[in-house]
Amino acid sequence: MHISEGVLSLPVLATGAAVTVAGTMIGLKKIDSEKLVTVALLSSVFFVASLIHIPLGPGSAHLILSGLMGLVLGWAAFPAILTGLLLQSILFQYGGLTVIGVNTATMALPAVLCHYLFRSLLNKGGKSMTVGAFLCGALSIGLSAMLTAFALSFTDDSFIGAAQLIVYAHLPIMIIEGFICVFTYGFLYKVRPEMLMATQE
Repeated sequence: MHISEGVLSLPVLATGAAVTVAGTMIGLKKIDSEKLVTVALLSSVFFVASLIHIPLGPGSAHLILSGLMGLVLGWAAFPAILTGLLLQSILFQYGGLTVIGVNTATMALPAVLCHYLFRSLLNKGGKSMTVGAFLCGALSIGLSAMLTAFALSFTDDSFIGAAQLIVYAHLPIMIIEGFICVFTYGFLYKVRPEMLMATQE
C-alpha cells in the first residue's frame, strides 16, 4: 500500500506528515522499557511481511499486519510502522522519504482506531475475542486502503481509477489478515499474555 514519490499533492503530503508526527509523538510516550522489545519485534515483522509487493498503478498491495500491530501496540504502532517504512525506503526504495508521512498515516491510523474500537471484545475472551481480533485485522486493512484511495483521489481526479483498484485488490487481503490476527492474537493470549497489555490501556 506504499504510494510512490512524485504522485501526491503538497497538501496531501503535509496532512499525512502532520498526522504521522502527532501519532509518533504519542506512540513514543506510550513505549516503556518493557514494551520496547515487542515494538522492535513487530516492526521487524512488518518490515519483512510487507516486502513482497504487487504493483497497482501508483500504489501496491501486500501484507501489512497493521491490525495485529494495533492490537498489541496501540499508539506505539505509529513509531513501529514508521521505522519499518523508513528502512524499506532507504534500503529498497519502496515508497520514498517525501511520502513516508502519508504511507505511515494510512497504515498506522486505522491500526490505532481498530485497537480502540475492538479492545472491549478482546478483553472478554472466547468468541468475542476471536471476533474482535478478526475485525481488527480485516478492517484495519480496509480503512488503510480507503485512506490510500482518498490520498490519491484528493491529489488528482485521474487517480480515481487506480484508487478504486487499490480498494478492490485489498478485499482478499482483509480476509487473510483477519485470520492471521485471530491466530496470532490467540496464541499470544495463551503463551505471552503480558505482550497484550496495550488492550488494557
